[in-house]
Amino acid sequence: MSHTENKIIRRRLRSSYFSTIISISLVLLLVGIAALLLVNTQSVSDYFKENMEISVLFKPEVTEDEAQIYQASIDSLDFIRSTEFISKVKGQQEMAQMLGEDFLSVFEASPIPVSVNVKLNADYVSSDSLKVIEKRIMQSPLVDEVVYQQSLVETLNTNLKKISLVMLVFILLLLFISCVLISNTMRLSVYDKRFSIHTMKLVGATKGFIRGPFVARSVFLGLFAGFIAILMLLGILYYLRLKFPELFGIFRLDLLLLVMAIVLVAGVLICVVSTFFVVNRLASLSKDELYY
Repeated sequence: MSHTENKIIRRRLRSSYFSTIISISLVLLLVGIAALLLVNTQSVSDYFKENMEISVLFKPEVTEDEAQIYQASIDSLDFIRSTEFISKVKGQQEMAQMLGEDFLSVFEASPIPVSVNVKLNADYVSSDSLKVIEKRIMQSPLVDEVVYQQSLVETLNTNLKKISLVMLVFILLLLFISCVLISNTMRLSVYDKRFSIHTMKLVGATKGFIRGPFVARSVFLGLFAGFIAILMLLGILYYLRLKFPELFGIFRLDLLLLVMAIVLVAGVLICVVSTFFVVNRLASLSKDELYY
């Protein structure tokens, strides 16, 4: 074989090796995105629940100072995430934005009471918990009414369960597709070596001995492709943070290390398992079967 032919073969091998790594990296990027969605499912649910407000309306004779003292007294309760004091002036401004500047002209006195907007911890945003919380708040002689939309709470919880189920199905489908794609890529990569495998078998090599180099190579491929996928994922997240910073109020970036670990483990595991079965199958083929 001439020097030129050797160079062409080496070039083709490098090209094949490079394309295999890129293909696996792109698929592992999908795995990373799926993992990011999976570990943040609860965070997304909590975000919507914790941004639902209930309004505590005080009796007309309650002063702003009394209302603020009451606000301070409930701030430390377990089910309270945050509170916001709404003075009569601020309440009038908010109503004016919704109903128009002259909405007060029909009233002899301002009907807007002093109030406190309350946001609850996500675990307490359910119909049963809200009834208990409402009853507890109403025990204060200062409070006139607790206002929240019962139907909104029920709809929110129902829709979040549906969204979580749809996301789970989507993620499982994505992971299945990823496994199939990586398996096919590894199968094609190993299939090129089928005649080398047959030669090793002819000189008495066991399946375990034949598998060794291929499995070791697949570990390296999985790790290297995983690192590339992680870099691409970090690049996407950096871009999203610049363009849509509000998304990072929902996603927990402290779970990013877990996502990276999932990508690396998935890359190595799928590559090794695929290589194991492909090499076993090729090692079992007869000489005639290698050509089909």
